[in-house]
Amino acid sequence: MQPQEEQLNHSGNPFSQWVEHVTKQLIDDDAAALLSPIATDQNDAAMGMLTALFECAVAISLDNLGEAHRMLLELSQTASPYGPSPAERVVAHFAKAMSSRVVNSWIGVCTPIPVDFRGVHAAFHVYNTTSPFVKFAHFTSNQAILEACSGHRRLHIIDVDIMQGLQWPALFHILATRAEGPPHVRMTGMGASGELLLETEKQLSSFARRLGMQFEFHAVEGRFGDVADVSALHVRRGEAVAVHWLQHSLYDATGPDWKTMRLLQGVGPRVVTLVEQEMSHGGSFLDRFVASLHYYATMFDSVGESGEGERHGVEQGVLQREINNVVAVGGPTRSGEEKWMRWRREMAGKGFVQMGMSGNAMAQAQLILNMFPRGYSLVQGDHGTLSLGWKDTSLYTASAWTWPNHHHHF
Repeated sequence: MQPQEEQLNHSGNPFSQWVEHVTKQLIDDDAAALLSPIATDQNDAAMGMLTALFECAVAISLDNLGEAHRMLLELSQTASPYGPSPAERVVAHFAKAMSSRVVNSWIGVCTPIPVDFRGVHAAFHVYNTTSPFVKFAHFTSNQAILEACSGHRRLHIIDVDIMQGLQWPALFHILATRAEGPPHVRMTGMGASGELLLETEKQLSSFARRLGMQFEFHAVEGRFGDVADVSALHVRRGEAVAVHWLQHSLYDATGPDWKTMRLLQGVGPRVVTLVEQEMSHGGSFLDRFVASLHYYATMFDSVGESGEGERHGVEQGVLQREINNVVAVGGPTRSGEEKWMRWRREMAGKGFVQMGMSGNAMAQAQLILNMFPRGYSLVQGDHGTLSLGWKDTSLYTASAWTWPNHHHHF
């Protein structure tokens, strides 16, 4: 089957046909929910902006950069990131990201976005307080780790992108109160900033010390997939190994997917807790554009329930950066690294065995939802996954996996 860009090149009127098709699809699915709270005149304006954005995406996919640049200039005058409707704000953020992509395409280079990790972590902290998604990822993963490693005296947690380590104090507290006594916990925390890893180590070490728990922290600066050998992760005999991976689109935390998978297999973990965004990073530009617009239209609608200051902080500090990373980075060829559509499918195909999320994880997730406005949905999948969404659109899915030969560490 030809890539979508090539199909469009051979159609009679690619702009109007594609826009008509996708507009109808979005109206039937998400845009109806997105635009329903908006007054009729605002609704018409938002639909016009979305249509213009679709046209820009088609122009970029056909390498018609001059036309795309002209349309994006017009959009920047009409769509504001401070606008009253979620539709206008998401269009404004996409237009900004696509403008960056046009510039990258013109000069023919991949321009990675510089990451202010301290700023990103601060925005992520606000995201954690205003939305259930981060708490959902943390608590479901903690529950899976507790159940998989029950009874083991030595626990080694590898956090693929630890950030501030927000989720671990809650797990430490439960481990410290185990009837058989707390285990010895070693943590390998990975991240791009050595300075921030040191701060996270101090905070977690202090918390573990107050609980009277034996704790070691090993910082690894860099991306998980770039680790040269399993030995760099210092896995020891007698440890129950748990790998945690909360996926996000803020930056590439892991590197090439195939290298990440190879290292996961080499670690041979008792449990891998995986929380995926329900959005593909693979495929053509148009594939990514449609998938990400579908996803972030729903996200912007959900954070619209927060206070204006908090909402703006999340939209600018988290969602804008994610949109940039998905749509803008890499110009015509992105980074040259193939990204998988779904990690769950790849895990199953590479020998990992899925472990169903328990009733306790489901109950905890429901308690988290009760803390936030109505509109969030929780779905238990056929294969033991848990998905959290907004108005019946899944946005994050949690799953747990084990490597069949994990017993070789014991």
